[in-house]
Amino acid sequence: MKNTALAVLLITLISACATSPTGRKQLMLVSEQQAISESKQAYLQTMGKLSSEGKLVTDPKLLKRVDTITGRLIAQAIIMRPATKSWEWSVEVVDDPKMVNAWCMAGGRMAIYTGLIQKIDPTDAELAQVMGHEISHALANHTAERMSVAMASQIGALAVGIASDSAAGMAGAQGLAMVAITLPNSRVSETEADRIGIELAAKAGYDPRAAATLWQKMGKVGGNGPPQFLSTHPAPGNRQATLAALEAQMMPYYEQPGPRPVYQLARPMTAPAKKKNSPALQ
Repeated sequence: MKNTALAVLLITLISACATSPTGRKQLMLVSEQQAISESKQAYLQTMGKLSSEGKLVTDPKLLKRVDTITGRLIAQAIIMRPATKSWEWSVEVVDDPKMVNAWCMAGGRMAIYTGLIQKIDPTDAELAQVMGHEISHALANHTAERMSVAMASQIGALAVGIASDSAAGMAGAQGLAMVAITLPNSRVSETEADRIGIELAAKAGYDPRAAATLWQKMGKVGGNGPPQFLSTHPAPGNRQATLAALEAQMMPYYEQPGPRPVYQLARPMTAPAKKKNSPALQ
C-alpha cells in the first residue's frame, strides 16, 4: 500500500511539467488558470482593504505616469503572448512610503508602492524596467510555478509520512512546505524575468541601459535592511553584467522609429472621492 501511494505521488510530480517562454522546464501542479483565479480573489481582497483605508493613490499626475509606462509594456506583452489579451490587466499605486516594492500576479494584476518611487527615484526608463520585470513573472507563469513548488513540498511531506509512518517525520516535512510557500522568487525565475522584462521595455520604447542603473539604485537603498523588492527578488551575482550584455541586443528594439501602442488600463479599485495626493511624487 505504501509503495503504491509513493509511486502515485512520484508519477504526479514527474508528469506535471511545462515549458517557460525561454524554453526552461517548469514544475506545474497548478494550472495557469487556477493561479489566475486564486490571484484575482487575493488581489480584490487586498486592494479592497487598501481602498477602504484610503491607501490607494489617486494623484492624477502620478497615475498617468504609471499608466502610460505600464500600458506601453502591456501592449508589448500581449504581442509577445496574444492569449494575455483576455487578462484583466490592472495596476494600483499603494501609498506606503516605507515599502520599496512592486509585483504582478497571474492574470496581470499589479501594484507598485510609493516607497519605491520615492526612495529609488526612477527615471521613466528605470520604472519601465521595474514593471516590465514584474509583468514578465506573469508572462512566464511564475505564480503557478511557485504555487506548484509549495504543493510539491506538501506532496513530499505526505510521502515522508507514508514511508516513515512517523508523525514527527510528517510534521517536519510539513514545516518545510510552509517555508516553500513564503520563498522568494528563485534566481532562475529572476534571470528569466530580467531577460523578458528588458525586451518588453525596449520594444515599448524605453532605453534598455536603464536596467543596469535601476539595479545599481536598488542596491544602494539600505536603512534597517534591504528593500522588500530585493528580499522577494534575489539578485543573481552577475545580474548587472548579464543585463549590460543584453543592451546591445535590445537597442534596435528601442531605436525603432514610430509611436508605441499603449494599452488602456482601467482602475476600478481607486475611489475618486477619496483623493490622496502625494506631493513628493508630483
